Amino acid sequence: MLSPSRKDFISLSLTEQGGGNYTNAKQWRRQSCWRKWKQLSRLQRCTVLVFIVLLLICGIAAYPSITGNQTDEPVYGSQSLPAYVLISYLCFVGMTKLEAVREAFRHAWKGYKEFAWGHDELKPVSKSYGEWFGLGLLKTLVAAELSFNKNVDVNLFESTIRILGGLLSTYHLTGDSLFLDKAKDIGIRLMPAFNTPSKIPYSDVNIGKGTAHPPRWTSDSTVAEVTSIQLEFRELSRLTQDPRYQIAVNEIMKHIHKLDGKQDGLVPMFINTNNGQFTHLGVFTLGARADSYYEYLLKQWIQGGKKEVELLEDYLQALEGVKKHLVKQSSPLGLKFVGELSHGHFSPKMDHLVCFLPGTLALGAHHGLPAEHMELAKQVMESCYQMYAQMETGLSPEIVHFNMHSGSTQDVDVKPADRHNLLRPETVESLFYLYQFTKDKKYQKWGWEIFQSFNKHTRVPTGGYTSINNMESFFLGETLKYFYLLFSEDSDAISLDKYVFNTEAHPLPIWSQAE
Repeated sequence: MLSPSRKDFISLSLTEQGGGNYTNAKQWRRQSCWRKWKQLSRLQRCTVLVFIVLLLICGIAAYPSITGNQTDEPVYGSQSLPAYVLISYLCFVGMTKLEAVREAFRHAWKGYKEFAWGHDELKPVSKSYGEWFGLGLLKTLVAAELSFNKNVDVNLFESTIRILGGLLSTYHLTGDSLFLDKAKDIGIRLMPAFNTPSKIPYSDVNIGKGTAHPPRWTSDSTVAEVTSIQLEFRELSRLTQDPRYQIAVNEIMKHIHKLDGKQDGLVPMFINTNNGQFTHLGVFTLGARADSYYEYLLKQWIQGGKKEVELLEDYLQALEGVKKHLVKQSSPLGLKFVGELSHGHFSPKMDHLVCFLPGTLALGAHHGLPAEHMELAKQVMESCYQMYAQMETGLSPEIVHFNMHSGSTQDVDVKPADRHNLLRPETVESLFYLYQFTKDKKYQKWGWEIFQSFNKHTRVPTGGYTSINNMESFFLGETLKYFYLLFSEDSDAISLDKYVFNTEAHPLPIWSQAE
């Protein structure tokens, strides 16, 4: 705090100096105003900006009546934007990228808290909620209200990666045994799913009755679902010293390791729970129903301290199959993309889900696998970015088809039924891995472009972000988390030498590093 004499001195220097120091006086006043502006809270600054925007809107709204040019809403630049979008942009002025992600999370959380508290899914446009299981998200809710003693069918895969994985991860990050106790409870309740003739688990389990069954319309489970629960159940066994969880999921991997029906390491999308055989043979994709099989081969090998040779063999063989059968180049940019194979016929169809692959390849290269994996990771990463950049909205569709014909003017083609974005995390996840291992700023730049597009086109003013209808929980739990990690310069926030992320972005410890 300045003394009175010091304040008097400053006052005299401003008012009694000659005209020669007038410029210095103006500069001092500008600096003083800037300091006062920086001292305002984020809310206060946003309020001032909103007021300015409203004045601007009033001026622009009056302009057409003067010129005779009638418009339905004010025009900013070359696009018509709702006023709230411009206001939200102005509220990001001066923010760092991390602060912007925090603000986006708070905005999404505001909608969830106001309209869907204690429920599973926010419907931000209708200001309501959807229910899947009734899982509370806060510790107070977990302690007081989260009970798994319910007569309800849940999906084994979704419950494992979201609930079991989330509880185990929270236990490791907090040390609070409450979360481990809840993890044990749900783990035990999910075990009836493994009581099948083939030991390939059923897709659905009633956690209150202790019964399980396949979907009503088929006796098949998807390969991705039965092979993407291993990280979580293995960790539960390690923490509880109860081997039955790990035995159950390891049996699945051993069975698939020796199973016929693969093509150069690539697996079909479905497996029968009665006889344990692949079904729908001859169709191979890294998209829906098969994607995380490949991801979990590598991550189990890393989780277990790189000792389980069969997992590594299956992963490396699968990558050779990907390069041989699925990787092609587009026109005109020559982008490397990953298509699909159906009974020997190649399709240039690529799900957004496939964009997990660059991150997985980069993670493997970081852990000692061939450098060519990193090169392929960079090439496919470019294609995933272009799936956003070549769209008018800057947001990737759920599915694209890459053009392979010479003379094409655009690499990416989208069918009408696929023109929607579900706020998925895969591209941002891979950008995070690529930036962590290369420190190339372009990955942060690409991520920032995508983040801004989410804010421009999916942000709902009352709270939350919307896809085609609802805000999926993975937008908070994965997409925004990976944005935050991408823009964070603290590489040890979640060290990739100490933790491996499950497919729902929950970090679990690498065993060789665990205490």
